[in-house]
Amino acid sequence: MARLLRNLLLFIVRVTLKIRVLGFWALVYSYCAFYTCIVLLKLLCSIIRRPLKTLQWVIRENPPACLNDTSLGTHCYVRIKESGLRFHYVAAGERGKPLMLFLHGFPEFWFSWRHQLREFKSEFRVVAVDMRGYGESDIPAGREHYRLEYLVTDVKDIVEYLGYNRCYLVGHDWGGMIAWLFAIHYPEMVNKLIVLNCPHPTVFTDYALRHPSQLMKSSYFFFFQLPRFPEFMFTINDFKAIKYLFTSQTTGIGRKGCRLTSEDMEAYMFVFSQPGALTGPLNYYRNAFSFLPLKQQEVKSPVLLLWGERDAFLEQEMAEISRLYIKNHFRLNIISGASHWLQQDQPDIVNTLIWTFLKEGESRKNYRN
Repeated sequence: MARLLRNLLLFIVRVTLKIRVLGFWALVYSYCAFYTCIVLLKLLCSIIRRPLKTLQWVIRENPPACLNDTSLGTHCYVRIKESGLRFHYVAAGERGKPLMLFLHGFPEFWFSWRHQLREFKSEFRVVAVDMRGYGESDIPAGREHYRLEYLVTDVKDIVEYLGYNRCYLVGHDWGGMIAWLFAIHYPEMVNKLIVLNCPHPTVFTDYALRHPSQLMKSSYFFFFQLPRFPEFMFTINDFKAIKYLFTSQTTGIGRKGCRLTSEDMEAYMFVFSQPGALTGPLNYYRNAFSFLPLKQQEVKSPVLLLWGERDAFLEQEMAEISRLYIKNHFRLNIISGASHWLQQDQPDIVNTLIWTFLKEGESRKNYRN
């Protein structure tokens, strides 16, 4: 009788789990369909009002001068033997100094760390990478090449091929997600972890499923699951969507003096207007659900989490909940008036907070390799 009852309970648990999984994917595709309908309506209205302008975009042939600014560092390339991929990065600071590695988000590239490259090169070997599928790094075809385990392994390979076995890891947005995962899976390779506007991966998934307001803010995740159509939507009106993300009152950089200049915006337009330049980045989203649930969740490295109060995409409560998964020192700083694009919006404050975190427990002049 006891054995029969146990088997019945196991059956109920398995069925419940399958129902939850099916319910999750039903929710994903329902949101995808809903968001797609809204986008199609907006596209139709735009075509009716401005048909020629809507379907017009320009491929930028030459990079703006700011991308070759020598004060930011030297452009370098590394080819990883295991994956065969070539990665582009910009590096500054003396070789042999402790490595500070920067991972950007979407839709960004190495240039989003320009303020930090200048700031930290005095004490570190600073390296800002064009991640897989971005900028001058290789763009492998097929969404299967953008699974999160590959993106995490890229970081490990880059650190090792730069001649290091440890680093100070800094990530924003998608780069923050990968930085969290790297610190979880390779704790011995992270001296300290610094994340900007990205909660712990488990927090994000659990919170979004329980809070409809966050699910609505993340609805673009579901729209990006579609093939080709999201890429097309980014190109219309000469990449207006990308310009809107960085400049609008709702989502853009709000601080006067730190807003993107016309040359800065041209840098983004140059990178993302190239043929095929959007598919790699969007494939990150198309694999966003492939790593759930996490088998490992604890972060053993000291963690600094910086959060822009005006983040239009992520709710602030997730930042506080993230501390539950940190088994070491955790510091959270909410930056008043700052947008999602934190390191570009409030570079002076961000840099000061990073310095403070780096100096905690060790001398600024005596970092561990």
